[in-house]
Amino acid sequence: MNIRYKKYNFRFKDPFTISKGTKSIQESLIIELEYFGIKGLGEAPYISYYNNPVDEMISLIEKKRIFLEKFSFSDPERYWHYLHHLFHDSPFLVCALDMAGWDIYGKIKRKPLAEIWNLDISTAPQTDFTIGIDSMEKMTKKISDNPWPVYKIKMGFTGDIEVVKELRNFTNSPFRIDVNGGWTLDEAMRKIEILNKLNVQFIEQPLATHDWEGHKVLFNNSPLPVIADESCVSEEDLVKCIDYFHGINIKLTKCSGITPARRMIDKLREAGKLVMLGCMNEGVVGTSAIAQLAPLADFVDMDGPLLLDMDSPFSNATYNYTETAGLGYNFNFD
Repeated sequence: MNIRYKKYNFRFKDPFTISKGTKSIQESLIIELEYFGIKGLGEAPYISYYNNPVDEMISLIEKKRIFLEKFSFSDPERYWHYLHHLFHDSPFLVCALDMAGWDIYGKIKRKPLAEIWNLDISTAPQTDFTIGIDSMEKMTKKISDNPWPVYKIKMGFTGDIEVVKELRNFTNSPFRIDVNGGWTLDEAMRKIEILNKLNVQFIEQPLATHDWEGHKVLFNNSPLPVIADESCVSEEDLVKCIDYFHGINIKLTKCSGITPARRMIDKLREAGKLVMLGCMNEGVVGTSAIAQLAPLADFVDMDGPLLLDMDSPFSNATYNYTETAGLGYNFNFD
């Protein structure tokens, strides 16, 4: 197994703001594994509040390169377990390598991953389009400039409910509200009652990550489904979150890859919970990995390439699946 990598700075079309801050550049690490001439790709975006600097991930690769390159690859699930122990404290790096392993596996089988898993890509949900926090004028302009069947609206700021009411005048498309932990319980109770009348599908992470008492109150009383994001980072978190949320937003990067994400989906279905697949502003490589799993989800948020200044693998909100084996998308690594 040979490994190459490259650091990219993908530029946002517009500055992207959530309750945790603003960024105009998405720094990402793209990894290429080569196994007997077959190349696989993976991606790990830098997210400041998960403390995973790209340079640190590169340093980890170099420190343990010999272990990566001497591994005898046979199947991606076995590879993930090896990576999980090798880089236990770096789930984003494990995810990128896991993606690349699955990409190689699909190319060995000469099939896209969705086909290997017997998934019907025609059932994949459309992605939402995220409207980041901005002035009223800029948020309404983003909706007017980007007609979309469903929007994710970032909230968690002073006057956010008034903004959503105004946005409702510009589109009839459903909204998904993402607060990134920016509300108190009292705020959430009051605002969710209002949002329930504004064609909103669900509320994502309304309260702080570890506000379990507040989460339980919302779980029992919210008229809208409440979806966990930051409260459910890893596969281990899922066991507790099942009793506090109506569904989980599974993100490949934070849970450490395709392999654990598939197990998490199975557990959520067994528990009768909603399944959302989310992104962390990945480019085309990470988004293509999410898309292969998309037929298993109730909702998908994989609009990274739509928000970044890059070629998009979408026709409007629909992902353009190809017959390319593995992740299904060819990225020019060089």
